[in-house]
Amino acid sequence: MGEYTIEDLKERTRGPVITDADEGYDEARKVHNWMIDKRPRVIVRCENAGDVMAAVSFASTNGLDLAIRGGSHSVPGFGTVDDGVVADLSPMRNVRVDPVTRTARAGGGATWGDFNAATHAFGLATTGGIISTTGVGGLTLGGGIGYLARGLGLSCDNLISADVVTADGRFLTASEKEHEDLFWALRGGGGNFGVVTALEFRLAQVDTIYGGPMLFEMSDGAAVLAGFRDLIKDAPEQLGGFPAFQLAPPLPFIPEDRHGEAFTLIVACWAGDPAQGEQEVDKFRQFAPVVAEHVGPMPYPALNSAFDALVPPGLQHYWKANFVTELTDDAIQAHLQDAPGLPAVNSTVHIYPIDGACHRVPADATAFAYREANFATVIAGMWPDPAQNDAGVEWVRNYYDAVSPHSESGGYINFMAGDDQARIADNYKGNYDRLVEVKRKYDPNNLFHLNQNIAP
Repeated sequence: MGEYTIEDLKERTRGPVITDADEGYDEARKVHNWMIDKRPRVIVRCENAGDVMAAVSFASTNGLDLAIRGGSHSVPGFGTVDDGVVADLSPMRNVRVDPVTRTARAGGGATWGDFNAATHAFGLATTGGIISTTGVGGLTLGGGIGYLARGLGLSCDNLISADVVTADGRFLTASEKEHEDLFWALRGGGGNFGVVTALEFRLAQVDTIYGGPMLFEMSDGAAVLAGFRDLIKDAPEQLGGFPAFQLAPPLPFIPEDRHGEAFTLIVACWAGDPAQGEQEVDKFRQFAPVVAEHVGPMPYPALNSAFDALVPPGLQHYWKANFVTELTDDAIQAHLQDAPGLPAVNSTVHIYPIDGACHRVPADATAFAYREANFATVIAGMWPDPAQNDAGVEWVRNYYDAVSPHSESGGYINFMAGDDQARIADNYKGNYDRLVEVKRKYDPNNLFHLNQNIAP
């Protein structure tokens, strides 16, 4: 282990340092995707930036692989590693809101549930994800697509600054005014450049939204997707949500005899004047007859956590993703080819609109390059039984193969699988070479390589 031992590490950290000799090791090494089962040499449950600095130094000094865990939702399991070091940020979940400046500062282990609980008390929010147990840091570093993106931009577009521990152990604050190159790369470049221990966001007035899920027959899928495509391009930017495919879960608003059947969905979110919400959301009902719905006014955090129960810890995960400039009729037919075969009630396909405010940011202003894309598609294969793995993975791959000819070459890195490393340059298009330069400056030895990796 060289001159830097685990005992030395324990002396330099406030948070627990866990090895396989400790009783809580098996619980501490779990990640959200139970298809991933790895045995780290040591797990540091970081309580502050100093603990992170110690974990980074320990891994670097001893030549060990380093995994960074925030919300633990990484589908490829990048938050863990065999025989290496895990810097677990989950104890760093504090969120502090300044209602006067409309900003919030979140710890590197905070989830969107933590964030929304803190900001909603003041009637404020920023673009988060779709599942509230997702980590704020991981989602933002990959870009940050969510219900509010059309009106507020991506999560990374609302990032004001980030505290970062770099590969050489330095603690930096990156913003538009300091370490600007690093700040540029963090907004979409993932965890390639350091460990982000805190993030500061710009907030907007978002309190009660009007929305929820609307289920349509699968046979009406083409009409629903085409209707959404045509409506959303000119819709007010306060209108968010997305079309999807889903097996009906056993919820009371869905007819019991339809539970488990495949449906086309629209999950609506109107974040403007509540009095206008019903009128705006009613436009979706014109596409086809609605089989069931649970739509109405609700606090924004209620919608942001509405699907948490479908994505509990312990599922098997395999995902694929693409950006889409035009959702053509042929693309819609490609979706309908495999959508009815969803392997479990947890599996889903979402087609997120990323126009509006997302388009007003130039493609080279942040690392997130696909500013002309109108949609981001995720094929999220999730199921509880490991015996389904082969069939589930095959379904995802077949679906991906069908829609890829109608999509861009790159995709959203937060939705990528572990076998998507060959797509890295495509994911960043014209920004890739600049990202490599930033990587060489801040992480020349590629210590932070357990990610969708930008090699120096």
